[in-house]
Amino acid sequence: MTRRRWYILFTALLFSGTATEASRRATDGLPIVRNISEMAEDSYGLPGLSHITIAGSIMHGFKEVEVWHQTLGPGAGTPIHRHSCEEIFVVLEGSGTLYLASNSHLKHPGTPQHFPFSSNSTFHIPVDNAHQVVNTNQHQHLKFLVVISKPPMKLFVYDDWFMPHIAAKLLFPIFWDEGSYQTPQVNDEL
Repeated sequence: MTRRRWYILFTALLFSGTATEASRRATDGLPIVRNISEMAEDSYGLPGLSHITIAGSIMHGFKEVEVWHQTLGPGAGTPIHRHSCEEIFVVLEGSGTLYLASNSHLKHPGTPQHFPFSSNSTFHIPVDNAHQVVNTNQHQHLKFLVVISKPPMKLFVYDDWFMPHIAAKLLFPIFWDEGSYQTPQVNDEL
């Protein structure tokens, strides 16, 4: 075969059948349209939690945002924690309470404010503000979407609201990133 024919054959093989496939992918093999019910779900040993990473930095290669679908069973909640990224919640079903301590300039989170929320609510968590989300409804699951900026996040967990910042436990990578993270870093943001 001549060089021109090889080039034509190579180009045809390269683009035949793969153009449609490539157009359906957002990043590194991730389909643009996916069904949440077919995605991996886990509790990561946290009672009452169901977590699905819809779009992740480590898992899927996203650089600016990460999106999760989470469910908290009746009475369940997140640990008291903070992180150096913005976080937005969109409540799909159920109700609960956001506990938010905006005293990150003090030596410990301090007494949190209580913000009740319900279905169709949205709320945001400012950078480095300690918070906790609790399903206060004893009869219904709490389902929400979470969007974070600047993934992957470093999570600092507190035993209580008066635990000093310097004693908070660093979780990096966080539970759902542990299996795919290669070189963890351990720098405190505060």
